[in-house]
Amino acid sequence: MSFINTFLSYLQFEKRASEHTVISYRNDLEQFWSYLQQAFPQTDWKAVDATMIRTWVITMMEKKISPRSINRKMSALKSFYKYHIKMGALNNNPVLQVHTPKMKQRLPQFVEEKDMERLFSEDLFENNFEGWRDQTILELFYATGMRQSELRLLTFADIDLFNNQVKVLGKRNKERIIPFGHSFKNIFNQYLEKYVEIFGTPAQNNFVFINVKGKILSPKNIYAVVRKYLDMITTIEKRSPHTIRHTFATHLLNRGADLNTIKELLGHSSLAATQVYTHNAIEKLKSIYQQAHPRA
Repeated sequence: MSFINTFLSYLQFEKRASEHTVISYRNDLEQFWSYLQQAFPQTDWKAVDATMIRTWVITMMEKKISPRSINRKMSALKSFYKYHIKMGALNNNPVLQVHTPKMKQRLPQFVEEKDMERLFSEDLFENNFEGWRDQTILELFYATGMRQSELRLLTFADIDLFNNQVKVLGKRNKERIIPFGHSFKNIFNQYLEKYVEIFGTPAQNNFVFINVKGKILSPKNIYAVVRKYLDMITTIEKRSPHTIRHTFATHLLNRGADLNTIKELLGHSSLAATQVYTHNAIEKLKSIYQQAHPRA
């Protein structure tokens, strides 16, 4: 287990991986280690070969574990070996010799433009601190496409009302600047008025989004806010902060933004992660074609 703990410490303290990522990697690696002890007793990490890993994959498939989950576990194992080879503790990466099950590509779900317009034009938010806060959260998600973790840790110093832009700290501590429009600016100013009424003028390092007790919102709190209002306007299966991130990217693409611009706004490390949104655009074109062409 020391091999696992050493790798997790590297992820946490050197790679600055999120707590969620570290927990996920720990679970995947400990599951593999547990399987090894049952199927191949007294095997250590240096003795693991591709055959052992293949049998683990087959066992997971027999248990009806999804290809997506299996691929995630294999990715964790691959990174684990890559690290220990680099450190000289292991000599080869047996994961590279194992084929993983193919995944069906899932298109990111998004909210239609007309439904997002309804969200902000209809009287859905209460006229109190929590109502203005909730509307500001949803406006900011849609205006910038930022991640839930990025929005949660925003301070007042990060929001530049003069230049209409917000500074966020993304994955791997990578900082980026995202512009926003007048809609968010107007809502934010009204939220700020409510904030000052209750808590006084905020310091620059105060968190922007807090509860009525003045404490920073938890990820669960933010998810609940988004879910509450998306439930009012859409019936799509996924209704989370990440859904609004997908919505932001899809709407930009549909209105002519190029992929590289969307990539930079989302904070993706590679264009490949952004290209999935082109499939949504293509599906929309197909739908319009089927409805409009006389011989479709």
